[in-house]
Amino acid sequence: MPTRNARTAWNGSLEQGSGQVELSSSKVGTYEVSFPKRAADDAGGTTSPEELIAAAHSACYAMQLSANIAEAGGTPEALEVNAAVSLGPDEAKGGFKLTGITLTVRGEVSGLDEAGFEKAAQAAKDGCPVSKALTGVEISLDAKLEG
Repeated sequence: MPTRNARTAWNGSLEQGSGQVELSSSKVGTYEVSFPKRAADDAGGTTSPEELIAAAHSACYAMQLSANIAEAGGTPEALEVNAAVSLGPDEAKGGFKLTGITLTVRGEVSGLDEAGFEKAAQAAKDGCPVSKALTGVEISLDAKLEG
């Protein structure tokens, strides 16, 4: 399996500095990062490690869920996955930490009932490689079948 790469160039201190994250493997873009905007409610046109983790988690989860649905005998017609990654203070060790991740999925699936969909959704939460990498963070799931 391949290895993917990203690169960050950072200039300045934590509070005054800023950087650029480059998605090196895909070459699809370079994105601005800064700690003050990372910690603010309004990102102001910059990304953050949490947003990049959310993107990775939502994509990985969608892929895993589509495989689980097929393995359960269903056909995934459409999946809408949102990952919300929260940052907060780490009172035990100082600094900051990821305080939680909420996966929200709405699916249009043929061949599975609500219980079958929820079972596949839970298995995807536990089985996707990004979820496995983030075992130190509480991950909650809100899964509903639509249509």
